[in-house]
Amino acid sequence: ASCVQHRLVVRDASSLQVRQLYTCLDQIQYIEWSSDSLFILCAMYKRGIVQVWSLEQPDWHCKIDEGSAGLVASCWSPDGRHILNTTEFHLRITVWSLCTKSVSYIKYPKACQQGVVFTKDGRYMAVAERRDCKDFISIFVCSNWQLLRHFDTETQDLFGIEWAPNGCVLAAWDSCLEYKLLLYSLDGRLLSSYRAYEWPLGIKSVAWSPSSQFLAIGSFDEKVRILNHVTWKKITEFEHPATIASKKTIVYKEVEKSPSLETEKCSFPPTGALASSLFSTQSKYEISQVPVSLQYIKPVADRANPKMGVGMLAFSADNCFLATKNDNIPNAVWIWDIRKLKLLVVLEQLCPIQCFQWDPRQPRLALCTGNSRVYLWSPAGCVAVQVPRKGDFQIVSLSWHSSGDSMVLLSKDNLCVCYLEREEV
Repeated sequence: ASCVQHRLVVRDASSLQVRQLYTCLDQIQYIEWSSDSLFILCAMYKRGIVQVWSLEQPDWHCKIDEGSAGLVASCWSPDGRHILNTTEFHLRITVWSLCTKSVSYIKYPKACQQGVVFTKDGRYMAVAERRDCKDFISIFVCSNWQLLRHFDTETQDLFGIEWAPNGCVLAAWDSCLEYKLLLYSLDGRLLSSYRAYEWPLGIKSVAWSPSSQFLAIGSFDEKVRILNHVTWKKITEFEHPATIASKKTIVYKEVEKSPSLETEKCSFPPTGALASSLFSTQSKYEISQVPVSLQYIKPVADRANPKMGVGMLAFSADNCFLATKNDNIPNAVWIWDIRKLKLLVVLEQLCPIQCFQWDPRQPRLALCTGNSRVYLWSPAGCVAVQVPRKGDFQIVSLSWHSSGDSMVLLSKDNLCVCYLEREEV
């Protein structure tokens, strides 16, 4: 699904044929599929309205108007039949039921980076709250929205919460001014707390491994610390130095080369695809000889939100690899072997990394750097793929299909679907 101003376009994922076309009341600012792909919500924050469309019954429609309370966020519940709307100033979360048309309210949600999270099985929801100048977490049962547990947290300014994939442990962490990570059980017991250091800026990113065995913490000190699920203690930490010296690490460096033109074989002026292939620069990877010095940017110390520390990290679907990005070295992606707890590969790009995401089915990483190419890495090697499109197509974000056979590449004004051939085993 994609939106253009106030129009919602639903296409077939394999053929890109238009399946449905809907017209909303105002410019669409957010869209989200229900878990069963039968409904899609369109949020219009400026007007405080959410419209819901049905794929099976195109004539059916639903409009939710928050009125004077306003709207700043909207999302589906895991069952795909309830919508959670967060009002302006985070005064409350309103839970709307599409089946019974009933309404429930959750008071005092906190305005933080990640304040509402669901367990992977969809049974429970955790909400970060702020009341009486203290942080709290409430856990709800998603089947009837009854409160299961309510407890305060030992945080100065709760910044985010995240369930382990198995739904047994909830991680909560403080703002960057206080290095503190807390781990709670489903019944609200504090299992463990972790603090790496005290005074400098603290936690910047957090990610669970798919098996729930490891919790990775990216920090402003340019390190990733890995906690284990047995003792919740640190088992190792990964540094991100500007110089790669180990001969056991493979460094792939992106290089651009202009294609050589054989003018006697070319009829001028070339047109269409021929022109774009002749005059566009080509990109490929070369293996660099260690030691390799990466481009390091010193952050500006007197500005808010400094470009430093590990701001992006993600585990592969098979738990074998961890990809990280150190904002001080914006052009590099670091890939760690979790089985050996060692650095395996560094991808050095020509432009800063905008986004990276693992294939949901196999250890294959896709990344983009704001140009017209998508880059893929797997244990077999890496490749740069040019998007075959006329004009300038700057990829700023990407998203894998759940099957791993295709991905959506997004620019500021356009999208492109990239289909990958599945290798026969």
